[in-house]
Amino acid sequence: MLEKENLDVNPHLFNLITMFASSAWCQLGKMQNPVDGKIKKDLQGAQVTIDMLLMLRNKTKGNLTKKEEEILTSTISDLQINYADEAAKQIVC
Repeated sequence: MLEKENLDVNPHLFNLITMFASSAWCQLGKMQNPVDGKIKKDLQGAQVTIDMLLMLRNKTKGNLTKKEEEILTSTISDLQINYADEAAKQIVC
């Protein structure tokens, strides 16, 4: 039986958020690219991907369940913190 919490999250939205997040983690150099298995940074690409998640949050505001909003917001926050960390490393080097 499905838990009520799982019913509060549209699986398509969850998959979309996860897809963008996975791309951003790869672009931040925090995860292997699933296609070639390599780790490489693309901070500009990561910023674009994070911006797309921000746009998704803005465009869906008021139409998300509490759980969906929590997932989207925490994903964006985690990515922004890691982006700032990686960007700071680029300045120091």
